Parts: sequence; C-alpha cells; structure tokens
Amino acid sequence: MIAHSNASIRSYHSFGFEISTNYLIEIESLDDLQTLFNEAPANKMLSNPDGWMVLGEGCNMLFTHDFAGSLLLMRIVGKTLLKEDALYVYIEAGAGEDWHSFVRYTLTQGWFGLENLSLIPGSVGAAPVQNIGAYGVEVEKYIIAVRVYDVIDRVEKTISHFECMFGYRDSIFKHQGRSRFIITHVLFRLEKHPNPVLDYAPIRERFYQSGMDAPHPLEISDAVMAIRRSKLPDPSMIGNAGSFFKNPLISMKAYDRLRSLYPTMPGYVFEEGIKVPAGWLIEQCGWKGYREGRVGCFDKQALVLVHYGGGKPVDLLHLARRIRQSVLDRFEIQLEVEVNIIGESL
Repeated sequence: MIAHSNASIRSYHSFGFEISTNYLIEIESLDDLQTLFNEAPANKMLSNPDGWMVLGEGCNMLFTHDFAGSLLLMRIVGKTLLKEDALYVYIEAGAGEDWHSFVRYTLTQGWFGLENLSLIPGSVGAAPVQNIGAYGVEVEKYIIAVRVYDVIDRVEKTISHFECMFGYRDSIFKHQGRSRFIITHVLFRLEKHPNPVLDYAPIRERFYQSGMDAPHPLEISDAVMAIRRSKLPDPSMIGNAGSFFKNPLISMKAYDRLRSLYPTMPGYVFEEGIKVPAGWLIEQCGWKGYREGRVGCFDKQALVLVHYGGGKPVDLLHLARRIRQSVLDRFEIQLEVEVNIIGESL
C-alpha cells in the first residue's frame, strides 16, 4: 500500500482538470484494504462513507472540485482461469487490470464475447459498476459474480450476478453499494465458440463491404477499435470521459409523435421502449463542434464533451446544463448523465 498526501489527480482522471485530494492511496491487494479499514476508526475520512472513494482509471468521472478525503487507486491485478467445459471458460480478473488489454487477452486465448467492448477506456473493476456497453453488447451478459471487500462488515464477499442489479449503465455499485463494496475481482463466463453480435450498422456495414459474412471475434475487435478511433477523441490528447449523456428511452407514442416532426429521427426498439441516440438529439440542437473557451462538444461525436486543457470543471458543467436544457426545450426529452459527477450535481 502506497499513500500520498495533498496529491494532484490531474493525470488520474481522463478529463484532466487540475484537481487534488487529501490522500491518494494505492491498493495492491485485499490485505491492503483490510489493513486500511481496520485502522479506519482512527481516521475520520475513512470512517466517513463520504470521505473515501475508489478510483480505477478515472475514465468516467467528473470531479467538480478538490476531493476532501481519500481516493483509493485500485491496483489489484492478475488473471486466473478457474475452470472450463465444452462451451465456456470461467476466468477471474483483478479489478486493477486495464479493460482493453483484458479484452484482447481473452480473444487471443480463444475466449469470446467481449469483442464488441474493445477499446472502452477504464479498468476491469469499473466495468460492472457502469455495466459498460457498446455496439449491442453489455458486459453484464458475461459477468457471473463480483468479489468485493465489504467495508461495513470488514470481510470479503462474492456478489452474484443477480445481486449486482444490473441495468442500462447501472448496477448496485452505483447506488446502495457505492459506499460499502469495493470491487477486488470480477468473474467472467466467456464462450469457446464465436457468437458474433453484428446488430449495429457501423459494424455490419464494415464487414458487408469487405464481403465477410462470419468475421472472427478478433476481426470484430479490430473493427470496433477502428470505428471508435474514428469517432472518439483519445483522452491522452483531449480530456474527455466518452459519452457524457445516456441514450434516452422513450415510449413508442412519444417516438411516433417526434418522428412526425423529425422524420429522420433514429430509434432502436427495446422491451422498455425506443432508444434514441443522445448524440443525434444534441447535434440537432447545434452543439456538435461547439467550443467555449477551454471546453466544448467534440466535432466528430456530439455526445462527447471535451476539455482542451487549462479549463475548470464549472465550465464543463455550465456547458452540459445548456446542452441538456436545449434538448429538453426542443424534443421534451430529459437527458440523463452517464458520467459520474463527484461534487456539484448537474
């Protein structure tokens, strides 16, 4: 366990704002967590649920001001093949593993399912928190359990898939489990035989044009990487957290009404309703490529808000509020934030 006091976290979160924390603590094992929280009664910041927070790679967070507490950097790594049968392999990965590297590792081993989730920034431990998803696949489909440290009971526990309460970009770890469970490992069940998901047009068209009817999962991963790189900014070059807003779900009745006004409005059918691309809504309101000082709306994908460097979180919050209000005024759709905002709410 390595601890730093009065530390800058500018390089630890993908927006790259100049933010500091009272304590930055690197967690390399379960023993580190047990030691830390067994000493918590003598440490007001750790004994207060609002005084500490886990930070993976900081790829889906917006800190609005300095963090007056302890940020725990998750550094638990390792990959273990637990068992396998004729159809599946069961693998456990440490929460500190880089997500994209883990995806590519599984594919090179001949374990399939995560290919559509290639190049999503972040750590393995952050994946179930957000229930990350892309191009028709959500990670919860392949998670069978999550191992956590329970800071209340001070013991390690296994949270089943059912207990994770997965939803669209949601899980128990974002709500009642946020100040109780610290994810240490994630258990996956992956497929031995390819079962490609080519539902989304950009992927399907890419292989159709090349005459490939049954691409290998590694080829799908390569295609996803190329598509993401063509549309999304590299956080190491331009500060961002990917999609800032969720794609809203609306009723069929509301969608039909809007389609009568906006015939080109895209929509995708789900059991819960019609999912409308938030990026399309934002673009229709004229925000794509907009820049205001040190922040703006990315010129290739309106759903991504960016920080060009030297700005302040309040500038980005102000822009996000104006974008959301403009979508509400024009389409009567309230956008929900996908990024985890720490501090001042939107």
